[in-house]
Amino acid sequence: MAQASRYVGPQGADWWRGAVIYQIYPRSFMDSRGDGIGDLQGVIDQLDYIASLNVDAIWLSPFFTSPMKDFGYDISDYRDVDPMFGSLDDFDRLVEAAHARGLRVTIDQVLSHSSDQHAWFSESRASRDNPKADWYVWADARADGSPPTNWQSVFGGSSWQWDTRRCQYYLHNFLASQPDLNFHNPAVIEAILGEVRFWLERGVDGFRLDAVNFCTHGKLEDNPPREDLAEGFLGVRPDNPYGFQHHLHDKTQPDNLIFLEKLRALLDEYPGTTSVGEVGDDDSLRVMAEYTQGGKRLHMAYSFDLLGERHDPAFLQHTLTEMERRIADGWPCWALGNHDVVRLATRWQAADNPAALRLYMAFLLTQRGSVCLYQGEELGLPEAQLSFEQLVDPAGITFWPAYKGRDGCRTPHPWVANARYAGFSSATPWLPVPVEHANLAVDRQDDDPASLLNAYRAFLAFRRGLPALVKGDVRYHSLQGEVMRFERRYQGERLLVALNFAATPCEVAAPASAEPLADAPPLVNGRWQNGTLTLPAYGIAIARCSEDNPWDA
Repeated sequence: MAQASRYVGPQGADWWRGAVIYQIYPRSFMDSRGDGIGDLQGVIDQLDYIASLNVDAIWLSPFFTSPMKDFGYDISDYRDVDPMFGSLDDFDRLVEAAHARGLRVTIDQVLSHSSDQHAWFSESRASRDNPKADWYVWADARADGSPPTNWQSVFGGSSWQWDTRRCQYYLHNFLASQPDLNFHNPAVIEAILGEVRFWLERGVDGFRLDAVNFCTHGKLEDNPPREDLAEGFLGVRPDNPYGFQHHLHDKTQPDNLIFLEKLRALLDEYPGTTSVGEVGDDDSLRVMAEYTQGGKRLHMAYSFDLLGERHDPAFLQHTLTEMERRIADGWPCWALGNHDVVRLATRWQAADNPAALRLYMAFLLTQRGSVCLYQGEELGLPEAQLSFEQLVDPAGITFWPAYKGRDGCRTPHPWVANARYAGFSSATPWLPVPVEHANLAVDRQDDDPASLLNAYRAFLAFRRGLPALVKGDVRYHSLQGEVMRFERRYQGERLLVALNFAATPCEVAAPASAEPLADAPPLVNGRWQNGTLTLPAYGIAIARCSEDNPWDA
């Protein structure tokens, strides 16, 4: 196949630094065919809406051929589109249409594991001596017949599954139908890089790499127990045995860096492409730094550190300053929501607090790093409350009722408030559309100047015109009560940012020379005057300031 033309935008090859990437969950974005499931044509039909947000790129969650046991994160053919989403021709048209609107296209790549229906696994499990026998992680039982190690699956139970064809166990860090590929085999790495190259040749601009620190495993030794059962990757909680261990041997291994360097070398053959890795680890900030430093591995990485329930300014500032301390020349990517966690409006208790949602938006979009924005955040969608009978997520079904799974953040995007199924489809959707979501539909917010949707549009347009917010360095100052204060600097410009996380107004000292930005949207509502900054409840303030005016406590 001839290489597709590479999109060249005004930002240049490092467009990804400070980019805002809009995550689309295709099953739930827009159904163009009337079968209750979103598809690629539906994405094409709504590209003008996405462009109106003033984002820089889209990220498409998996649309590859799959038995859908984990809704596309179990791939049986890396090089084709599942018929429920359309065809390769639809994908090519999507890339062309997105590029025509100045939007780059990044796609999910699930590299650490495949579906058990992939042809590679079918061959691997057939015998112990076939050409792909060592393409997955196989091991003999212990003397008593138990699994080779005590490793636990993220989705519950042992991460080893017995296979009667080979009379061995195979490793699966997620569902038993998602066997782990053996990245210690050079042939596997070459094959995976070939799958990535296939999409590069089709003109994609980058990849979001699912569970990228799971690609390699270590010695087949038991993981030690842990005493603290803290919340972590994929909402892992004390009711899930996965959280009972320190995961020393089953993920985040040094050999993974070798693979990432090979992947980066491939991407460097296609200037202007990028990568953002999902990192789930006890010390995820360390891994984010290690995976992005030196320009030889990933371009960006993000973790689950800001995807939990805690959101007080002390916690947020500690997370950000710790990242800055570690990352050196690496580059973070931040997200407050995605397809794996409870929606932001519910998780951070702001479903009925538009001012707080504006503050959280400004917090995310003023940090150093790139941003992933999950579909529906711009509408302020709360978590959908579903009954057990409505669940389809295997994690939710396994851990109910302590954990209700990921379906509540994956329900269809509401487009038209008074239309059936909020305009998502003409047929019964694969997940229900809550009334609360229909009331927040795009058409209802579109023409309302005070809506959260238009606040996102305005702030993202404003941010685009401020290189210091997009690519600048950051320096954090001490908290003043519940006010977070920091500055961004780029090519001689210094911006001061203050965010009031309190439900009450406050005043803090400010440099007398702080100059409010005349083109700031109304949501930037702090008042800089005579050495004092006045902030309303959940207030946002940004100003220019000369280098020789310190911002002291």
